[in-house]
Order: sequence, then C-alpha cells, then structure tokens
Amino acid sequence: MSKIWDDLKSNMKDWSNAAVEKAEEVSKVAVAKTEELTKISKIKLVIHQLQRDKNKELSSLGRLVYNHSKEANMSNFTGNAEFFSHVEKIDSINVEIHDKEKEIEEIKAYSINDDQTSTPTISNEEIIQDNLEESTQNRDEDKPSQ
Repeated sequence: MSKIWDDLKSNMKDWSNAAVEKAEEVSKVAVAKTEELTKISKIKLVIHQLQRDKNKELSSLGRLVYNHSKEANMSNFTGNAEFFSHVEKIDSINVEIHDKEKEIEEIKAYSINDDQTSTPTISNEEIIQDNLEESTQNRDEDKPSQ
C-alpha cells in the first residue's frame, strides 16, 4: 500500500512540474506577444498622425491650387515655391509612412510564433506510462522467487 502511495506522490510531483514548465512557457510567450503588440501599436499611432499631417498638407495644397486657379487664373505652377513646398512635405510624409510600415513588417517577421516557442515537454500520458512500467517492475522485483 505504501508503494502505491509513493508512486502516486511521485506522479503528482511530475505532473505539477510539467504544469509549472508549461505555465512558464505560456507566460514567456504572452510577454513577448504583448511587447510586440505594444511596439506595433505605437508605430501605428505615429502612422496615423503622419496621415493626418499628410491630409492637412493635401488640403493646403488643394486650397492653394484652387485659389490660384480661381483668382489669378493660374493653372501652371512652375516656379511657385509655395506649391512645391507642399509637394515636398507630402512626399516626405509618404516616405516616413512607408518607413514606419516597414518597421511593422520587420517586427512581425521576427515575432514569436506559438509553435516556435514550444519546448519538448513530457506529456502526462508519458509520465503515467513510465510510472506504470516502473511500478510493474518494482512489484515483480518485490515478489518472492519460487
């Protein structure tokens, strides 16, 4: 009877150790995913602000073109510094947005997938099977020879 009790205690220790290992693994993955999502969210916020700035510049450019076309009957903006200033700002913002989107892609490329982090762990079935085999061997050894 004490042998069964010892085997049960041993099994419980093995199961709890396996559960602790799995919990540690899951928490590490959760922390890594949270960090990844935080970085991506910050970059997306910057992209959103850049898009708002771009829309303001586009609006200013449109207003400039409309006013020059309406008031000065001007449809050619060659040499107009204000016009090209808006165009350069818009192009600059587009480059920044593109760079930020690449940052997000890089973060996602190096992200931790669930299947990448799984370490080989012993399943409960394997522990039970090993303990049953061990118990059977111990019983056979304890039997008196005839």
